[in-house]
Amino acid sequence: MRGALGGMLAGTFFPMLANCTRQNRHAEVFVAGVESYADDIASAVLSGLRELKVRAEEVRGKRILLKPNLIEPHRGAEHVDTHPLVVRGVAEAFLRMGARNILVAEGTGHNRDTQLVVEESGLGEVLREDRIPFVDLNYETGYSVKNTGRHTRISTFTFPLALREADWIVSVAKMKTHHWAGVTLSMKNLFGVMPGIYYGFPKNLFHFEGIDKSILDITATVRPHFAIVDGIVGMEGDGPIMGEPRKAGVLVMGRNLPAVDATSARIMGIDPDKVSYLAAASGRLGTIRETDIHQRGEAIASVRTDFALVERIEAQRGLRLA
Repeated sequence: MRGALGGMLAGTFFPMLANCTRQNRHAEVFVAGVESYADDIASAVLSGLRELKVRAEEVRGKRILLKPNLIEPHRGAEHVDTHPLVVRGVAEAFLRMGARNILVAEGTGHNRDTQLVVEESGLGEVLREDRIPFVDLNYETGYSVKNTGRHTRISTFTFPLALREADWIVSVAKMKTHHWAGVTLSMKNLFGVMPGIYYGFPKNLFHFEGIDKSILDITATVRPHFAIVDGIVGMEGDGPIMGEPRKAGVLVMGRNLPAVDATSARIMGIDPDKVSYLAAASGRLGTIRETDIHQRGEAIASVRTDFALVERIEAQRGLRLA
């Protein structure tokens, strides 16, 4: 079963990339206003799925892998990791649409003890209560596929078997500024699918090859089906760890990751055209042009919350949206 499915996936990577410029000239993104983690997050996600024309038959009977952003074990620090109640709400939304099962999976980079991060973030308690399994992607046996992005010198990627067995891969990211990439959203979140046993800690190979190029290659090869960015409380300043909380009160979602990240950046008061990996993704992996993104839900202007940028950090310099 695993071998056959892997062959099917590997065979679809190149056609998907070849067609992406035709399919992704336009995109739809939904912005849900969510004031608090105590709000009905599942209903907000369901509204987004409906607005984005995700049909029940696309989800019914499918295995959904949710990939949150878990980075450091900071209990009670809402701005560091994807909030556990967002994970719960996303899982509930997909189950209401008829998903067969939900799997939450992550491979932390800064802290080798993923289980410690899961517990200290509060996610462990939620997963136990909801009976949702968790997989530590850092230590999963891997399978290899060709790198379809080709921005780095890496010819093949090794992914955890959990990705191959999922019908849907959903990046459930955190809205944060980033010391090396400018911003970290649904695309940068995919670093966590790369197993530490193959790529080191904190995924050293991708730092050597270049973070921006690696983001593009990983996104092009994984090709997630959906993205949701937790911006209810994000992080500003020296992220992704040392920054401060910044409440934006939104969930941003869509099928196309560059478009979702571009909208998220604009909400943060950041110009996506000035974020190098987003600019490089535009026209290849999707669109970041505001005129090509059909905005649904809350208008960007009504929820824009300028995240603090640190002038001394090169990757954040000059990113402010006019």
